[in-house]
Amino acid sequence: MKIRYFVTPALLLVSLWLAAEASAVQPNEARPNIVVILTDDQGFGDLGIQGNPVLETPNIDALARAGASMKNFYVSPVCAPTRASVMTGRYNFRTRVVDTFKGRAMKEPAEVTLPELLRAAGYATGIFGKWHLGDNYPFRPTDQGFDEALVIRGGGLAQPSDPIENNRRYTNPIVFRNNQQEQAKGFCTDVFFDGALDFIGQAQQAGRPFFVYLTPNAPHVPLHDVPPALLAKYKAKDLSSVLVKGGQDADTVARVYAMEENIDQNVGRLMARLKSDPALANTLVIVFFDNGPDGDRFVGGLRGHKGQIYEGGIRTPFFAYWPSRFKPGTAHAEIAAHIDLMPTLLEAAGVAAPAGLKFDGRSILPLLENRATSWPERSLVFQYHRGEQPIEWHNAAVRTQRWKLDHFTGREALPEEAPFQLFDLEADPGERHDLAASQPAVVAQLRQTYQQWFADVSSTRPDNYAPPRIIIGSDRETTTMLTRQDLREPEGANKGHASIGVWLLRAVRDAGYSMELRWPEPVAAGTLELHIGATTRTVEISAATDRVSVDSVQIPEGDFSFSAIVRRANGVDGAYHVKLVRQSLSRGP
Repeated sequence: MKIRYFVTPALLLVSLWLAAEASAVQPNEARPNIVVILTDDQGFGDLGIQGNPVLETPNIDALARAGASMKNFYVSPVCAPTRASVMTGRYNFRTRVVDTFKGRAMKEPAEVTLPELLRAAGYATGIFGKWHLGDNYPFRPTDQGFDEALVIRGGGLAQPSDPIENNRRYTNPIVFRNNQQEQAKGFCTDVFFDGALDFIGQAQQAGRPFFVYLTPNAPHVPLHDVPPALLAKYKAKDLSSVLVKGGQDADTVARVYAMEENIDQNVGRLMARLKSDPALANTLVIVFFDNGPDGDRFVGGLRGHKGQIYEGGIRTPFFAYWPSRFKPGTAHAEIAAHIDLMPTLLEAAGVAAPAGLKFDGRSILPLLENRATSWPERSLVFQYHRGEQPIEWHNAAVRTQRWKLDHFTGREALPEEAPFQLFDLEADPGERHDLAASQPAVVAQLRQTYQQWFADVSSTRPDNYAPPRIIIGSDRETTTMLTRQDLREPEGANKGHASIGVWLLRAVRDAGYSMELRWPEPVAAGTLELHIGATTRTVEISAATDRVSVDSVQIPEGDFSFSAIVRRANGVDGAYHVKLVRQSLSRGP
C-alpha cells in the first residue's frame, strides 16, 4: 500500500493558509500520531468497564484505565449526523446531513474537514471502515482529506448501497480501496484494523505523523454473519442479567457481543503495535461510539436507545489515551460532544483552524490534561428524525451541565402532542423523574436556548437544507454508481428495490454515457424509462432480468434529476443500482 496524495481546490486553499500561518504549527517531530476509533451502534453499557457483567472487553477497559475519560460525552441519535460533526466540529444541520439515507447523508463538500487540515499540516490521513457521508464525487473520503481510504459504501454492509454480489457478507466482504472495488479476506472488523496497521507502517516509512480514523461497521445489524467462535462463547453464557423486558432476545445480544469482543481483540492488536515500537509512543488514541444500541439491552441504567434523544440514545463512553500527556484514571464530568473532537485534535496536533472557520464545539484538551482551572457553562442540543429537513422540536433535547429538556417524538412523523420533559441529570441520570411541572422557569430557559440554536444552525447557508448533488462527468470519477442510499424518495417511501425516486445530479460537461441497471432479484418484462431532466428515453425489456444495459446516453452539462423506472403490466420497479460510465466528451474541460 502506498500513501497517495490529492490536491483539491479546497485543500489547496487550506495548504496556502497553513503556509502563511506556519508559526502556529508544531514541527513534525513534536506532533502526535492520532488514532480515532468510532464503532457503530455500540451502546453505553457495551463494555466491561461500563459495568457490563457479561461482555468481555479487556483491551478497551485497559485503555480506559490508562488514560483520561469524559463521563458525560454525547453524540447524535444516529450515525451519519454524528460522523458529520466529528469531521467538521459543527452540528450536522450546518453540513446538510440530516438523516442516514435517501440522499440525506451527503455532507456539503465545502465544509472544512479534520483530515483536510491535518493533511495540509503534514499528516498522513487514512480511514478504515464506515464513512457514511457520501459515496460519489465530491463526497468520498478521498475528496474530503484522506490519503488512504479502505471503506464500505453507504450506511454499511448488507445495506442497499452494498454491491449486490457481496451477498450481505460481513466475512470476506467487498470493500473499496481508494474508490476501487476489491475482495477482502476475513471478518470485516479484522480487515479494517489490518488496513490501519499497514497504513501506520507506511506512514512511519514516509516519516509522517498519521491520523487514523478507524470506523468498523460492527456491531451494526444484520447479525447473521458474526465471528463463529465468539458467537458460540456468548450463546453458552447466561445473558439474563443484560436482557431487558421487551428488548433484544438472548440470541441477538449474543451476536452483538460476539462482534464487540472482536472489536476489543482488534483494539488489543493495535495497542500492542503502538506499545511495541518506541517511535509510536507519542500517539493519542480515542475510543467512543456513534450512537446508542439498536434496541433495548443493558445500557448501564440509562434510558432509551438508538434514534431516541434519551441518554441511552446519545450518551457514549469516551476514552483518551496519551501516556505522555494524560494521567491514568483521570475522569471529568463536564459535558462534551462530538462537535468537540475536531478542535480538540487540532489543538493536540498544534494546528490552528483557518480564520473565519466557525466551530460549534470547543477543545476539551485542557480537561483531559487536567490544566483547566475553570470551565464555562454551556448548552448542547441534539435532534434527529426522518425527513427532508428538520422540524422544530421534532425529537430534540437540550443538555446543560445539570438539566436536560427532552421532547421525544420518535424518528418518524411528528405526533400531534408530545410532552416536554425536564430531568435533573446530576440527581437522576436515568431520566426517571420528570420535573417539568415543578421547574417552569428552567423549561422556559431551555426552550429559548433551543429556539436560538435552531434558528442559528438553520441559517448557515441561504439554502441550508437543500441537498447537495452528485457530480458526474468529472475526471475525478468517470464511473459513477448510483444506489438507493442517495435516491431522493417521496416522504414515506421505503420499499427496498421497488422504491421510486430521483437522484439529484450535476453534469460538469456534455458527455455520452453507458448505463447498467441492476436489481437484487429479476424484474418482470416491461418498459424501462430513463428520465434525464426533461428528457425521457425508453427501452423495452422482453424477459425477466436482473440487469439491463443501455449505451450512448447523452447527458448535457448542468443540474438535473435522474430516475430509472421499469413499468410492467402489474406495477413498477424503481432502479436499485445504476452504473454510469462516461464514454465520450462533447465539449467542456
